[in-house]
Amino acid sequence: MRQSSIVIRISIALAGIVALSMATMMTSYWISDKADSDAAAVNIAGSLRAQSYLFGMLISQPDRDEQQLAVVTNKLTQTWQHPIFNSLRHDNPQLRETYRAARNYWQTVQPQLQAGAALQDIQPVLAEQVDLLNQLVASIQHHAERNARNLRMVQVTALFLILLLSAVVIYWLKAKVEQPLSELTQAAKRVGQGDFSYRIAPKELDELGILAQTHNRMSEAIAHMHERMEEQIDQQTRALQRSNTTLQFLYDTAKNIIEHEPLGIDYDRIVTRLAQLIEADDIELCLMTEIGNSPYLQIKPVDDTATPCAAKNCFSCLKGEIIRDDSNGMEASGIDTIGACRYSFPMLYEQQHYGVLVCRMNNGKTLEHWKQQLIQSVADQLAVALSLQSQEDNARRLALVHERTVIARELHDSLAQALSYLKIQVTRLNRALEKNDKPTLEDVSAELQEGLSSAYRQLRELLTTFRLKVDGPGLLSSLQTSVKQLSEQCEIEITLDYHLNNLPLTPNEEIHLLQIIREAAQNAIHHSEGNQVLIKVVQDELKNVRVSIEDDGVGISQSPEKLNHYGLAIMQERGKNLGGELTVRRRDSGGTGVYFRFTPDYLQQRNLIARQL
Repeated sequence: MRQSSIVIRISIALAGIVALSMATMMTSYWISDKADSDAAAVNIAGSLRAQSYLFGMLISQPDRDEQQLAVVTNKLTQTWQHPIFNSLRHDNPQLRETYRAARNYWQTVQPQLQAGAALQDIQPVLAEQVDLLNQLVASIQHHAERNARNLRMVQVTALFLILLLSAVVIYWLKAKVEQPLSELTQAAKRVGQGDFSYRIAPKELDELGILAQTHNRMSEAIAHMHERMEEQIDQQTRALQRSNTTLQFLYDTAKNIIEHEPLGIDYDRIVTRLAQLIEADDIELCLMTEIGNSPYLQIKPVDDTATPCAAKNCFSCLKGEIIRDDSNGMEASGIDTIGACRYSFPMLYEQQHYGVLVCRMNNGKTLEHWKQQLIQSVADQLAVALSLQSQEDNARRLALVHERTVIARELHDSLAQALSYLKIQVTRLNRALEKNDKPTLEDVSAELQEGLSSAYRQLRELLTTFRLKVDGPGLLSSLQTSVKQLSEQCEIEITLDYHLNNLPLTPNEEIHLLQIIREAAQNAIHHSEGNQVLIKVVQDELKNVRVSIEDDGVGISQSPEKLNHYGLAIMQERGKNLGGELTVRRRDSGGTGVYFRFTPDYLQQRNLIARQL
């Protein structure tokens, strides 16, 4: 197909119309310019007739005026020599011959008339001359009419040619420009609607044809890119779905680990679901102790009938290496390993190993990167879960040891001291019996009776204390329970004013505070002889905890009996354990007040860090 240009064609068409218009204008101007002298020529030719008549009239007079005749003759000669006749003679041969005949005739008869011709001879001559002049005027008129006809013909022809050329150009524009543009517009709309299969068949290799070919190539490129984009979108969609499924599995696994049943983590469900996600040929979970080198538990998917790995040494798996086996043999598990690839994912947490996840791929297949990441994430989650489980076991052991230590200290600080005192009284009793010291025997008997009563009371208090639990909302719940129990044992009104809801206390602090408050409240119940006991637990402006137990009784004595105030020594010991200060004094308004102040553990640690900085 020969290459052409619409721009050049349009330029040629416009140039043709402009050239035709210019030619028409120039021709019309030329014809008009020639027609401008026709009216003057008719006028001058008409004046020749008047001058001829005037010349004849002067000649025919008997007493003619020679001077006037000379003037008329001179003017008549100048009129015949007017330049306008020269231009007309060159343009029209017939007009030239008519002009020559009329002038030659005049030049012939003029001397005769001036020589004195008779009157009867002048009139025919003049009539002949006027007739020739009329023919000259008629020729000039015909010449003017012919110029007018030529001008109209040129204008009509030019108009017809311009219209014809315009029609051709319009048809050409419609066929060569409008139709291809319409096809291009339609194609663009089809592309805009998502149809990239529409193609344009260019008729000529011009700008629009090149544009059509470019559009076809663009449509093909867009269609190809659209197909690739759809493929990429499908791939990304599948990847997102896979990621969503993977994240859901990891979430379910974490939830299963956190909310495990009392029997332990459901490893079977986790391994089975993992095998379904990664589509592995064989996957196995081996759990090991921190110091062991062989698994104590091997777990495979529920629907996997293959025998677990029977290898005794798991060192290669614990290193986390990828092992390829191209040998024609069988592993100890009974699985064909021809072209197999084994991936191992150790379960490590804080430099401690808890086992390994092993995945085997047969027939030369490899494990994709995202699958390896998923298995490693599961292995890390299981390692953290086993580590937390180990920490929980250690915490239970420590709690048990701590609980036993607390019980031993409570027995030593209360019942053991009372029994020691009773043992001393028994020694006094034996000495009094040897001496038969009746007053001492009576005093020791009273002391033993009171000591046994006190020891029994302390034993009951210890049993009640050991049954108390600091759980639920915390210290407040235990205090409310204690107040309720003490109120049921006496008629004294016990009021609790507690304001530590926004303060974190450690279990050790809660236990000691509970015991101090119980001991002080029991002392008030047994010895105050009052009607009211107010227990107040608040935090001062320095964020220290302040505890006060006040009664409206008789007040504490200045020198209390030692046996009756073992509880004071126990409270002092507990206060020292919390690093606080405990005071017992008589109130000015009556009764006894037990006051205790200490700095909470969280605030002590904060102050220590601030001093270090």
